Amino acid sequence: MKAKVLLSLVLLCGNLAAPLARAGDAVQAAPAAPPACELPSYLLTTESQLPRVADAIKAGKPLEILVIGSRSTTIPASEDSSYPARMQAILQDRLLPSETVHVSVEIQSKKTAEEAAATFVKLMEAKRPTLVIWQTGTVDAIRAIDPDDFRGAVTEGVSALQKAGADVVLMNLQYSPRTETMISVPPYLDNMRVVAQEHDIPLFDRFAIMRQWNDQGQFDLFSPSRGPELAKQVHDCLGRALAQFVIDAAHLGPAEQQN
Repeated sequence: MKAKVLLSLVLLCGNLAAPLARAGDAVQAAPAAPPACELPSYLLTTESQLPRVADAIKAGKPLEILVIGSRSTTIPASEDSSYPARMQAILQDRLLPSETVHVSVEIQSKKTAEEAAATFVKLMEAKRPTLVIWQTGTVDAIRAIDPDDFRGAVTEGVSALQKAGADVVLMNLQYSPRTETMISVPPYLDNMRVVAQEHDIPLFDRFAIMRQWNDQGQFDLFSPSRGPELAKQVHDCLGRALAQFVIDAAHLGPAEQQN
């Protein structure tokens, strides 16, 4: 059963997953958001803040963002279409022309939260980002890691990132109607929410967002014949949602944004 789950998630990651544009590389322009990207406001609302992001932008310093993720962070052979690249493009478009946005990606393929967190001290010394977006939970759910151990690992990881001087956004699992019945997802979603509340950091609820799109018919995430165009559309919408999420959590006003 777990082999089938893993295969399903690998296929999903492949379809809904290009290396990110490096600093100085051209990124795609940010056209108006398509209707398929629409979301209720509550899914993009957080009471937690990103003070270091706000300070960097107000001081005119480059905004350095590090996305720590898995294969679902990328879209193979489709440069600039992954959600981190789209987030970079949208933020660059929304912020003042003088503001520079750099987004890099660290792939922690097939690592549990505990295994990924063990790399954070050296990773932060090398990257020194203003903001870290940590995408986690899928591997732990597949391996049926004890939920309490998972929560402890996420807590340690978040603490390490904050101690290194970064704002942190937690991102939970991606939604897949095919695999939802094969693995127990709720304990991992709940524990990530608890850690986010305890550390007063934003939680980007990717699971609920993708389920909303699927349930409302914006995207058919159940079909086994998903192609690369669907992957690009979903990643584009995720990138747009993340950009808006970051702007709102940093409480950026008109003075820091383009009209």
